[in-house]
Amino acid sequence: MLKAKILFVGPCESGKTVLANFLTESSDITEYNPTQGVRILEFENPHVTSNTKGTGCEFELWDCGGDPKFESCWPALMKDSHGVVIVFNADLPSHLKEIEMWYSCFVQQQFLQDTQCLLIAHHKPGSGSDKGNLTLSPPLNKLKLVHSNLEDDPEEIRLEFIKYLKSIINSVSESRDREEMSIIT
Repeated sequence: MLKAKILFVGPCESGKTVLANFLTESSDITEYNPTQGVRILEFENPHVTSNTKGTGCEFELWDCGGDPKFESCWPALMKDSHGVVIVFNADLPSHLKEIEMWYSCFVQQQFLQDTQCLLIAHHKPGSGSDKGNLTLSPPLNKLKLVHSNLEDDPEEIRLEFIKYLKSIINSVSESRDREEMSIIT
């Protein structure tokens, strides 16, 4: 069975935990409580299988606290990760600047491919969720960007997340195949 580790990172109060719980079908959270360090959610998704063998896949979703005081822990969190989801509140201009730092630290410094990264512009309930006028600077503008609004269209983000998980599993599977071939030859 293939196993993949996905990090959920981003600024404080961007909605990482709410999204993580929704996407892994974990418990609902009714009030804001900042994540201290990291929360690890293990789950399987019946819509995602290894393309070569049709076997199931296990995922670890690491819901990382956005407070900079946990920065000393980040190298340990990043170890052996297969993908990074950067969640930000699209309604806060400060978050647009902050996600550049998250991208640099969690994607570029870890030598992950842009295809292993997903940007989620999370719109909190009652925010109005304007999907149109979000301008990202390079290199963020090359990344896959999806908008999430769990109040108006929860299934859209679920479908986009499944597509992302499939691409991560394909990457993990190809990497494993290359590794096995190098051992054989």
